[in-house]
Amino acid sequence: MRLHQTIIPPKAVPDSPLARRFLTDALAWQSSHDPAALEALLRSPCSGIPHDVAAAYATFARRGGSLLEAIEHERLALPADEREAVLRFAAKLRAIERLPSEDAAAIGEAIASAFLGTVRQPPSADTPVDPAPIKLGAGEKREAGGGVRSRVAHFSASSLNAFAECERKWYYRYACGAIDDPGSSAATYGTAIHLALEDFHQEFARPSPGEETVMRARIVDDVRWAFERNRADFETPVEFELQVRRAQRTAQRYVDWLVERARTAPFEVIGRELPVRLEVNGHDLMGFVDRLDRDLRSGAVAVIDYKTGAIATSAAEYREKVRSFRDFQLPFYYWACSASGDKVAWLALVPLKDATLDVRPVVMEVVAGAAPVARRDAPSGSISIDELERAKRRMIALCDRIASGTLAYFAATRDPQACTYCAYALACTARPPATGSQFDR
Repeated sequence: MRLHQTIIPPKAVPDSPLARRFLTDALAWQSSHDPAALEALLRSPCSGIPHDVAAAYATFARRGGSLLEAIEHERLALPADEREAVLRFAAKLRAIERLPSEDAAAIGEAIASAFLGTVRQPPSADTPVDPAPIKLGAGEKREAGGGVRSRVAHFSASSLNAFAECERKWYYRYACGAIDDPGSSAATYGTAIHLALEDFHQEFARPSPGEETVMRARIVDDVRWAFERNRADFETPVEFELQVRRAQRTAQRYVDWLVERARTAPFEVIGRELPVRLEVNGHDLMGFVDRLDRDLRSGAVAVIDYKTGAIATSAAEYREKVRSFRDFQLPFYYWACSASGDKVAWLALVPLKDATLDVRPVVMEVVAGAAPVARRDAPSGSISIDELERAKRRMIALCDRIASGTLAYFAATRDPQACTYCAYALACTARPPATGSQFDR
């Protein structure tokens, strides 16, 4: 007997399409442990889990492993209230899982009792209508305007970067959720590359020149598998195939860099897509470090960030972005990893955008004193702990400002380049005028 086809008495479940769909998915999962049904339960409003948290756990589970086990082992760092919500969700499903499969009515009642007690029922056609005429009340005074807060309780380096670049962009994205951005081919390419390298370094935690042939063969398979997992996000089969070929060429250049680095400075990958959290001044900052390496000679740690878009081309250029508070990614990773006990000695950006160029990371050594000035075009340089401390203080100041709830106006950027790929450009009446084409006369 397939339980999800069994009719449950009306009293067992509120009469709403949302509740009925949740019940159907729950019965399907209880009878067959279908991962798709479990993901649908997680994402349903009936689960009691915030949408962004559900999406994050669903993405985590698709990369392998059990969704419930990932929740029970708290694989994602979450604020206390969101953590309790996902743990309650898992505990309820475990209790339903233990019910005898033969008793469909009891299972339906248990699901309704655990999840659907607060689902609002729409009025039925038989609901009597009050014949009394509608009386309009006196108009209420308009409430005084107030400040705006973020829709999420935690911060990320990306959100702070967005606020520093353009307060109006932050407002549209993090306060309003104004547009459901469908994403782009470039974003999907980046997602797939990150996934491929995460799988690759699960096997090759200590790359060595002696394994070069094996590594080159394995990364081909990892890239193909990662892009297959994201095939539906490419608009056409031709675009998918072109991006796969681009990624395969980039991956071979990535192996070139790994072999050279392992030959000159042996290292071990000690973290992949590592969730990190930093609590400062009462604010939670959360993110994921693409890769964490440990030098096998000194034991010092390097924070590695993969980049599939445009980035600084030299250490001096990126250092200037940190000094001018235009990028908080690596400073946040530095302080989060340091707070966990790691001795971070290097910060690196690994460019993976252009398949025609060698992988030439931008590397900055973290120094205690004043950092020497590197050549403008040098890929390697240094950054001082004082400069990273200034970046942290600026992050705290931005978090304080955003969380204060007093912001009532969000200024648009003055840099037209920031509007080029902005999803909210058409809705923004305060954006700066576009600069002329480089071919204008």
